[in-house]
Amino acid sequence: MKFTSKTIWFAFLLGAFCFTNQSCVQDECDGKRTYIQHIPIYVQVDEIRQDIQLESARDLCRPGKLFYYQDFIFVNEFREGVHIIDNRNSDNPVNVAFINIPGNVDVAVKGNVMYADNYIDLLAFDITDPTNPIFKARTTDVFNSIGLNEELGHLVYYEQTEVTEELDCSDPNFGAAWWPAQGNVFVAAETVRDFDSNVDDINTNLPNGIAGSLAAFSVIGDFLYVIDEWRLDAFDLEDPCNPVFHTTTEVGWAIETLFPYKDDLLFIGSQSGMFIYSVATPGNPVYLSEFQHARACDPVIVKDDIAYVTLRDGTTCLGFNNQLDVIDVSDVNNPVLMASFNMENPHGLSIKGNTLYLCEGRFGLKAFDLENLEEIDEQLLAQRSDVHAFDVIALPHKDVALVIGDDGFYQYDISNPEELNKMSEIKADPSSCE
Repeated sequence: MKFTSKTIWFAFLLGAFCFTNQSCVQDECDGKRTYIQHIPIYVQVDEIRQDIQLESARDLCRPGKLFYYQDFIFVNEFREGVHIIDNRNSDNPVNVAFINIPGNVDVAVKGNVMYADNYIDLLAFDITDPTNPIFKARTTDVFNSIGLNEELGHLVYYEQTEVTEELDCSDPNFGAAWWPAQGNVFVAAETVRDFDSNVDDINTNLPNGIAGSLAAFSVIGDFLYVIDEWRLDAFDLEDPCNPVFHTTTEVGWAIETLFPYKDDLLFIGSQSGMFIYSVATPGNPVYLSEFQHARACDPVIVKDDIAYVTLRDGTTCLGFNNQLDVIDVSDVNNPVLMASFNMENPHGLSIKGNTLYLCEGRFGLKAFDLENLEEIDEQLLAQRSDVHAFDVIALPHKDVALVIGDDGFYQYDISNPEELNKMSEIKADPSSCE
């Protein structure tokens, strides 16, 4: 078995569960425990490098990240591919097609070319006609898997299954927060239930589309930048349909989100803080500074030299904070915290004009006035509690907010941020999951 940084990080998380959770030591014996069984999923190279097919539209089942491109919406179906939604009429979006891409989590666009991950490979598609993407190229072996087994193939993720069973009190695993068994990993359910985790200056380059705040892909100039758990990769897009791996930069453990700013800066959200890198020399990121915070999941966006960072609990980030941090980044070498505000369970966020749109997970979507940055929590304009929201894109050229969550894709009229009237929805259907 070949181990990578992902393997080590997974082991670290499990160890941290045990260290931080009282279920590692249990005085009482109740005989029954509920665990999350993490089953390793291996994929052979020939399964990864299959023909990429455009299929008829399918229902959203487990929607992931969100990307806007010329009145079309690309919605990731987690590890399955990309839904294509015709949004030329925001009151009546049409789910028109699905690109079957095993292992896909993220997309980005440069001009009329879309890039997508396919487990360990990077794919390029001509989307001159967004309803009919044409597969153009595959750049192989550029992303890490968790591990490699010569017989089983690449270990690409762990599938979760909840298991409740009786355990004899003498069982050495009784009361443990986690343990390995026959290649699987078992984690106490109470320990974790969420294992997987802009014409404003927010993602301003409309010809290249607009990504949500949870993006791990970003295009600046002729380079595509991609993060994984610990590194930042740069791909040369001089020939857009044939991306070439250029360089890799070690950033730190558990980096999660990537946000481009002012054409020469990258803000990286991690579970321990925010990193700022310069790409003034394209393709060669240079570390400038970082802002550290308590351990928590961390999307970040930037507008007018102010960074907005959300931290939340209830995930493998092992954090206990639910807050919004506001950081002055006018001096990119010395970010300064301006204020922190308590939130319910903040996820992705977006800004249009003077309004912050914030996803609060199961607590819905909120709109805040940013007139006074020191009293944001006192400036709640509206809240939609009838939606599960984990990311949002407030379109710069339309009074529309695109929202994605566990229960589907939604659009809201934001011409009056105090109302947040729902325009349309495409509900997710969990029963359609394969």
